[in-house]
Amino acid sequence: MEKIPYSIPSINRLNRLWIRPLFRGVFHLISQVRITGKENIPTQGPYIAAINHLSLFEPPFIVAFWPKALEPVGAVEIWSKPGQGVLVKLYGGIQVHRGEYDRQLIDKMLAALGAGYALLIAPEGGRSHAPGLRRGKPGVAFIVNKTNIPVIPVGIVGSTDDFLDKALHAKRPRLEMHIGKPLHLPPVTGKGPEKHASLQRNVDQIMLAIAELIPPEYRGVYANLDLDALEPV
Repeated sequence: MEKIPYSIPSINRLNRLWIRPLFRGVFHLISQVRITGKENIPTQGPYIAAINHLSLFEPPFIVAFWPKALEPVGAVEIWSKPGQGVLVKLYGGIQVHRGEYDRQLIDKMLAALGAGYALLIAPEGGRSHAPGLRRGKPGVAFIVNKTNIPVIPVGIVGSTDDFLDKALHAKRPRLEMHIGKPLHLPPVTGKGPEKHASLQRNVDQIMLAIAELIPPEYRGVYANLDLDALEPV
């Protein structure tokens, strides 16, 4: 992997020292937190933590409880939203222009990985708002193919849009994080449509690994856990 300079602004480094423990305390206070598979997280080197994405609650939940500070990759619109925008500006992250090919973004992600950081990415490309995985987008597979790094599948349960409402009414809903074993994807092959199909197959493997970590009602298009049964994209 080519080493390209990448650094986190000092203000974000300092903010992470209090944001992460603060949110750990908040999540423990308002919900019943359950985490499994922490032993599957690499202790060193770059990797991608790939998650299912129902609502705005997964990223703060994961960055709060992950052993080290992750570099979230999220839609640029989040930085300008009330509430959410304040948090991401304090914590930092890599901004994505959804639906566009962004060479600068790719270079930034490769730079972060090249510097040894771990990225937090939702391969679905956006929130589903309800349980049920959507088809993964091939961008994450492209990055993995460029770097040959492992992917850590992460399945989140309980982070539905009504999570906060339940929490504020003292129901202490259950919030679960299930961390799978590192996934090593095969090399992408071919050119043009064949290459696209190969990338899609790799991201589908990531999504299936996530699907195995969550209940059947959360699996959506990956419900049957069969890679060969998926429709071509």
